[in-house]
Amino acid sequence: MDFVFRPRAALAAVILLALAAPAAWAADAKQEANRKAVLEFYEKGLNQKDADGAIAYMGDRYVQHNPNAADGPEGFRKFIGFLREKFPNSRSEIKRSFVDGDYVILHVHAVREPGARGNAIIDIFKLENGKIVEHWDVVQPIPENPANNNTMF
Repeated sequence: MDFVFRPRAALAAVILLALAAPAAWAADAKQEANRKAVLEFYEKGLNQKDADGAIAYMGDRYVQHNPNAADGPEGFRKFIGFLREKFPNSRSEIKRSFVDGDYVILHVHAVREPGARGNAIIDIFKLENGKIVEHWDVVQPIPENPANNNTMF
């Protein structure tokens, strides 16, 4: 089969790509803005224990799917107060982050007391208009004697 260059088809393809590119760039920029908002929320809230600083990243609603935490800014404020009082030296290290549209997923190593093994956590955040409106998490303690030599991170 011989290759036949078709200038009109090539030009049409270039125009379609040029028209589609800004939409793709805008989607990428929105996803990165979502990631940045969640990372800043996490740093302010979980590491700095600055509830008000973190709440600034929440939307007009905050639905909490963790059965041990209350909805809304007040529920979050209570959780940060608990951390500040009981675990003032707690630290959460984000190992990876993933973005899928309006969802940001974090893989976190959370240590409540320095020197402890801590927990492996998957946090899922949903954003609307760049603000966090929902949160889910799955928490797994890091075992003392794992069945393999792989880390959880």
